[in-house]
Amino acid sequence: MTTDTDGEIDLEYELDERPPWPKSLLLGLQHVSVMIVPATAVAYIVAGAVGLGAANTAYVVQMVLLFSGLATVVQAYAVGPVGSRLPIVMGTSFTFVGAATTVGVNYGLGAVFGSILVTGFLVEGLIGWQFERIRPFFPPLVTGLVVVIIGLYLVPVAMDYSAGGVGASDYGAVHNVGLAALVLFVAVALNLFTDGITRLLSTLTGIAVGYVAAVTLGLVNFAPVGEAAWFAVPRPGAFGLAFEPVPMVTFAFLFLVSAMETVGDMSGITAAEGRNPTGQEFRGGLFTDGLLSSVGSAFGAFPVTSFSQNVGVVNFTGVMSRHVVGVAGVILAILGLSPKVGAAVATIPSAVFGGAVLLMAGMVAASGTRLLLLHTDLDRRNMVIVAVSLGLGLGVATRPDALGGLPQAARTFFGEPVVVTALTALVLNALAPGEQSPLFDAPGEETPTESRDRPASGD
Repeated sequence: MTTDTDGEIDLEYELDERPPWPKSLLLGLQHVSVMIVPATAVAYIVAGAVGLGAANTAYVVQMVLLFSGLATVVQAYAVGPVGSRLPIVMGTSFTFVGAATTVGVNYGLGAVFGSILVTGFLVEGLIGWQFERIRPFFPPLVTGLVVVIIGLYLVPVAMDYSAGGVGASDYGAVHNVGLAALVLFVAVALNLFTDGITRLLSTLTGIAVGYVAAVTLGLVNFAPVGEAAWFAVPRPGAFGLAFEPVPMVTFAFLFLVSAMETVGDMSGITAAEGRNPTGQEFRGGLFTDGLLSSVGSAFGAFPVTSFSQNVGVVNFTGVMSRHVVGVAGVILAILGLSPKVGAAVATIPSAVFGGAVLLMAGMVAASGTRLLLLHTDLDRRNMVIVAVSLGLGLGVATRPDALGGLPQAARTFFGEPVVVTALTALVLNALAPGEQSPLFDAPGEETPTESRDRPASGD
């Protein structure tokens, strides 16, 4: 186990360590349990909006799980230049819900998947390929703020789940809030007051206790499990592919958001070691986002990107092993090939996951705060950048109607809290003279490697 030096947290298992197989399986299952409902919720929401039937909806969910699993394995182990070799769990982000719904209704799902196919690797692949050139524009001040805003804007999502899910007839009911509170209480209590395997599996145990309570209260419907097939094969071009200019521009913007989220999530992961990701890790992680999103779209999967909740799991448990996340990827892929298993997982009520997601969202924000404190001097210049970036990001997150007078494309772009926070931080950090500015006071005598690895806090 590492000690808490140079800013890193105590790690039960470091990046390349392999826990015993039984423990790895349980830890991998814990990662899956935290992200599976929000990852598949995108498919349910879009499928419902465009009027897909039950069979096609189940197929889209299946593809989301399958390609989330494949992308997770690639992130953990890498295939050539694709993959970061970091413990990053992949899934479909809520970033794409609005665009996928709007484009799906107005142009058809073929235009959605055609746009993803073209812009996924084109946008994130280009960013990853040239990341060394643009890396000076992403110092810890910028990436830390991205991590913080990702965690903060996940909090309302977690609260919606805790209340029973948006649109639920029993939204805010006592039994929903009680289940979420039970999961949160069990997870926190086990993490803070126990050691060993019970601490490491605190989140999974909390979800299991909440699920048992939900079954006891009669809140679980097992009928979909009996109706689902045991095995289903992916079908290329299941919904067709169409290439429309407006949808492609829209998704190009959103993949820029996805790239920023991935940069922030990777920084949140490596913050557990008290460092920023290397250029190779950044490049491989962005390649995975783009390439697997493009490939998955050909089979009917929505874009896959790094999942912020699981950054919280790493920091909460101290298990940074990429092999554990590799196991989680295999589990997700198996779920994607078996609709029946996926249907069984989907019986877990939203409120049960809400308690866990709320905890993880807070941990993500906390890890971003630690990244800022470790590598950034919070002087007047940097405090102004933090204040303006978070103020604008939270502003559009909490009051999206304030942008109602803008054109649709502008609302889509500037309505994303991560985009607003990241772009504000990027511009202010670049233009304001200071140690982390790539245009003014960046050191000129260091080698690229030294400059890349130098702590951002300076002397």
